[in-house]
Amino acid sequence: MNVVTAILLAVTCLSYAIANIDFDEGVLVINKDNFESAIQDNEFILIEFYAPWCGHCKALAPEYVKAAKQLADSGSEIKLAKVDATVETELAEKHGVRGYPTLKFFRKGIAIEYNGGRLADDIVNWLVKKTGPVAKDLPSVEKAKAFIDEHEVTIIGFFKDLESEAAKVFLEVGNAVDHYTFGISNADEVLKEYEAEDGTIILFKKFDEGKTKFTEEPTFKNIQNFISVYSLPLIVDFNQDTAQKIFGGDIKSHLLVFLSKKDRSFDKLVKKIEEPAKKFRGQVLFVTIDSDEADHERILEYFGIKNKDVPVMRLIKLEGDMIKYKPENPEISSENVLEFVNAFIEGKLKRHLLTEDLPKDWDKHPVKVLVGTNFYEVAFNKEKDVLVEFYAPWCGHCQQLAPIYEELGKKYKDSESVVIAKMDATVNELEDIKIINYPTITLYKKGTNEAVDYNGERTLTELAKFIESGGVYDQAAKEVQEEDEDDDVPRKDEL
Repeated sequence: MNVVTAILLAVTCLSYAIANIDFDEGVLVINKDNFESAIQDNEFILIEFYAPWCGHCKALAPEYVKAAKQLADSGSEIKLAKVDATVETELAEKHGVRGYPTLKFFRKGIAIEYNGGRLADDIVNWLVKKTGPVAKDLPSVEKAKAFIDEHEVTIIGFFKDLESEAAKVFLEVGNAVDHYTFGISNADEVLKEYEAEDGTIILFKKFDEGKTKFTEEPTFKNIQNFISVYSLPLIVDFNQDTAQKIFGGDIKSHLLVFLSKKDRSFDKLVKKIEEPAKKFRGQVLFVTIDSDEADHERILEYFGIKNKDVPVMRLIKLEGDMIKYKPENPEISSENVLEFVNAFIEGKLKRHLLTEDLPKDWDKHPVKVLVGTNFYEVAFNKEKDVLVEFYAPWCGHCQQLAPIYEELGKKYKDSESVVIAKMDATVNELEDIKIINYPTITLYKKGTNEAVDYNGERTLTELAKFIESGGVYDQAAKEVQEEDEDDDVPRKDEL
């Protein structure tokens, strides 16, 4: 076979491979028959596993198409593809798809999880980072302007010596930050155009002040923190595209302002928090949350906020568990916001814990009702064994347990030493008790208040045995189960 024939054959094979994959607005449509060829024939390919009914998938769709077009227009070899996971169930299961949309990037057939944003620019930036140089070389003013115009946020380093220590640190940061695009230039005309001295770093953005110069010592941490602070708007609107940048950023203290975008005073209220946002920039991130969005209902519920309470604000601190703070004065004004945030910075605020009002008939039924204000008094009564179910109203397992738990309450309603109680843990919080799973069933033992979690079958008989044994029965059953599991593992002397 001569060289010409080999080339023609290769082109024919490539055309045949592409011909077997349909395109939908520039995005490859993948199924079980062409999946392997798609990831083998394309060195770089991002694949979205989606469900047609998924709201987040519908929101992503136009951005995904836009990103595919940007890549194609730039001559990139990176391809974007999609798989309908509700049809291609075997593919979805094989690749560990647990939610929609799930995006996976294949580089030479090897998959890595996509952890970028969901706007076209974010997608393109992430892919370019994973496939090319950390920072794009900008040898001319024309190239630099085009680069800045192309993206919502760009970070450019101006270094006369591209091998200098400062330039190397800049590139290290660029390699570590996935969400944004980096450029670098040592051209005199580019430095002059942007009034940049040697070693200057400028963050360009299409919002707020337009650009911000880095002014601190050029360490990795300082540059990374600078980008984290100034790459987001002064006041960030919370949505699925900004959520990751908000909660994944370096600033862990956030002022959340819940507003209705349908309210005529929306813009005026946002304007009122601009001054405090400028004062505390870099310390506290200011975030607005649209209370009209259906997707935000669970967020309002988490903070114990109802639509009638809006506009309202909360402060949160993300350190392990989320710590919440509630203002005494709910008014959204510059003065009140300044006072609230300043008190937080100075450590003068007391943590806010959700609690319902105590029902008048809380102890009139077989299963006693606990809220934040009466929990310790009832559960830590040393004269009684107190079994508490921590539940969520929307939890299916809790709903299944409800009639059994009521029967349990009736069984012990006349007992002098046992109390059966429950607490809605979605609207009642306790400072030293964290509930992660629903339902969580805990026995607080008389005499010591020792807390023993129940992990057995949720039947009347088993729950009663657990109570009667003072929590020992369930623990003994658990130990026997663990011993049985250990018996299946060969000991060292048996190997």
